[in-house]
Amino acid sequence: MIQFLLNRELCTEHALDPNVTVLNYLREHAGKPGTKEGCASGDCGACTVVVGELEGDRIRYRTLNSCLTFVSSLHGKQLITVEDLKHQGQLHSVQQAMVDCHGSQCGFCTPGFVMSLFALQKNSNGYDKGQTMEALAGNLCRCTGYRPIIDAAEQACCQKQPDQFDAAEAQTVAQLKAIAPRETAELNSGDKRCLVPLTVADLADFYVSNPQARLLAGGTDLALEVTQFHRELPVMIYVGHIDAMKRIEQSADFIEIGAATPLSDCYESLAQEYPDFGELLHRFASLQIRNQGTLGGNIGNASPIGDAPPLLIALGAEIVLRKGNQTRILPLDEYFLDYKVTARQESEFIEKIRVPRARKNQAFRAYKVSKRLDDDISAVCAAFNLVIENGVVRKARVAFGGMAGIPKRASACEQVLVGSAWYPGTVERACEALAKDFTPLSDFRASKEYRLLTAQNLLRKFFLELQSPEVETRVTAYV
Repeated sequence: MIQFLLNRELCTEHALDPNVTVLNYLREHAGKPGTKEGCASGDCGACTVVVGELEGDRIRYRTLNSCLTFVSSLHGKQLITVEDLKHQGQLHSVQQAMVDCHGSQCGFCTPGFVMSLFALQKNSNGYDKGQTMEALAGNLCRCTGYRPIIDAAEQACCQKQPDQFDAAEAQTVAQLKAIAPRETAELNSGDKRCLVPLTVADLADFYVSNPQARLLAGGTDLALEVTQFHRELPVMIYVGHIDAMKRIEQSADFIEIGAATPLSDCYESLAQEYPDFGELLHRFASLQIRNQGTLGGNIGNASPIGDAPPLLIALGAEIVLRKGNQTRILPLDEYFLDYKVTARQESEFIEKIRVPRARKNQAFRAYKVSKRLDDDISAVCAAFNLVIENGVVRKARVAFGGMAGIPKRASACEQVLVGSAWYPGTVERACEALAKDFTPLSDFRASKEYRLLTAQNLLRKFFLELQSPEVETRVTAYV
């Protein structure tokens, strides 16, 4: 059984198919068709909903793509949809702002924009253009254009007023505390089931007993098997209620990040230690995806174009793998073996990621090249981590995504760099070595020639930025 609030109405589900997405639940079970399906892959934002979770005695609101969210992940939370905003015959202030600013034309994308604006208003103290652009980057409009929608955001944030959710917050907090998970839950439709453990030990036991199970964290990749490939997932284990796997802890040597930590929660710690990591996270898909997707999931799905692995490999990150009561620590660059093949054993899972702290004389930069700035997949993702002392490269870790079937270190390039003077001649020899490290493929994102030349040019860019920091332009790179 799972329980959640649909606005403030308690919903209890015993035998629902765990493969049902929140989008289909709303439209087909709850009679709430305001949430739209545009792409069923988390790209358009038409299906955006807001989920409220307890954070102490307050509620934290996050936007999610309902097309990529399985109902089991709602356990113990509050789900808010566009139908819930109008109150006592009056539009919510974000809806009224869309009307006043003419932010809607055909209207299909409007519910998703409204929900993104609602969360933006809840999480902001006044209008901030950067925050607004980030909040809306995961919502696509094909007819109105974005200026009136941004105007609506400005009006909604500048004229923010208490609403029915503020008035009912104390009661909603009490409701959420009453349904807070206290033991393992299960959603079982007979032939399919999803387990919802609360501890790492229970997760380990369930996974050993059910080695065929699929681990569900954010689900932004796993859900595509259902929505795009029309497969059924007989057994899932949802890890989003395991607090120990959502912690970020810092020691003198490492930042330890629980594998189930949402990417949006990783930002502060990683950006403070490595600003380029923070900049890249801003370009990691959309805010809806970052609110849901996890760092462990981005590693575990073993995509050759995942954004985080090249950076983590360059930084020398390690992962803690667990099976039953046994754990082992594995350097991340040894985890990826071949396309979608990893060193993970049966019933073994990623428990946490250990990122080394920044060191003296360390220079780290990361670059993402894609066809558009926001909400896009890399054609090439590069990460450079050098220790330079007295003009000589003492240590070098260089990693790329999009250049091979796995995220991979450029070992020949590193060998040229280590022990050499940091000057243009060394960089050119290292660029030539990249051709030995990689034989990239051509696809619809980029040709193999483009990828290799881009990888070489990013190394040159890295050199120029270190020589002349005032000309840094490391964030915006396009195909």
